[in-house]
Amino acid sequence: MTLAHLLVTGGAGFIGSNFVHHVVAHTDHTVTVLDKMTYAGNQASLADLPENRVDLVVGDIADAELVDGLFAKADAVVHYAAESHNDNSLHDPRPFLDTNIIGTYTLLEAARRHDTRLHHISTDEVYGDLELDDPARFTEDTPYNPSSPYSSTKAGSDLLVRAWVRSFGVRATISNCSNNYGPYQHVEKFIPRQITNVIRGIRPKLYGTGENVRDWIHADDHSSAVLTILDKGRMGETYLIGADGEKDNKTVVELILELMGEPRDAYDHVTDRAGHDLRYAIDSTKLRTELGWTPSYRDFEAGLAATIDWYRENESWWAPAKDGVEAFYASKGQ
Repeated sequence: MTLAHLLVTGGAGFIGSNFVHHVVAHTDHTVTVLDKMTYAGNQASLADLPENRVDLVVGDIADAELVDGLFAKADAVVHYAAESHNDNSLHDPRPFLDTNIIGTYTLLEAARRHDTRLHHISTDEVYGDLELDDPARFTEDTPYNPSSPYSSTKAGSDLLVRAWVRSFGVRATISNCSNNYGPYQHVEKFIPRQITNVIRGIRPKLYGTGENVRDWIHADDHSSAVLTILDKGRMGETYLIGADGEKDNKTVVELILELMGEPRDAYDHVTDRAGHDLRYAIDSTKLRTELGWTPSYRDFEAGLAATIDWYRENESWWAPAKDGVEAFYASKGQ
């Protein structure tokens, strides 16, 4: 892509802020971040970026007037903004409808008016889950089978993008990614929660038996894949992003403990999550063969070690949220 001004929705969240850092480090593009700054957004995640290249606008992607003005100035839009916590969607689904459905609709209408290139970030959770002993992995042709209010609203937003491409000629692509890990991830999430627990001297918590499998990818690899799709992707196409990082949750917790110098069994089992999907696994062959993308973090242990180092070195970033998160989970026996 030639020199461009990017609008990044949700760019103060975990995956979005990693993308903004990646853009600054690897391109000459300028970026406007549009973020509602809910609990999942953190201005500190953007604090060390150059002010002449990154601008933060606090606002809602469902605000049509605000969105329209930002689209008018953007060469391309990367849409990360989403309500994304499964447990929260079970407690109160409404914010997930407002942001993931109405917000995406608002962006699509702006893209339609301004003929702006749009890339929509989604999740592998739209496909439901796989059996633990199933050799199959998700592909771009896997039928949607979401199992929570979160994943169903993400599936709905994907379908809106496809409809606007076909019905109105919107220049858009979609990517569905496996579970991200890395810097700037909220401490409510699985990997940073366990890392910060060990730092605080708290025993990590493992849902159920820990047999559930996730396909992990470092956030920097996700970012490089998105840039590749933005630059080379075919309009209307969906690309799955994965790094062959399948690990069951028990293995991940034990590896965190080992890398942090603790006994591998120094964790507690807690009640499993409601509707906890068994296994996700991504087949990213299309992305790799058609667009020539490959991940940098092919060794999960090395990426996890780098992530542990980041949380050790940046306690001031995650500490303000830690006590509240642990109090919330303690109230649920988790």
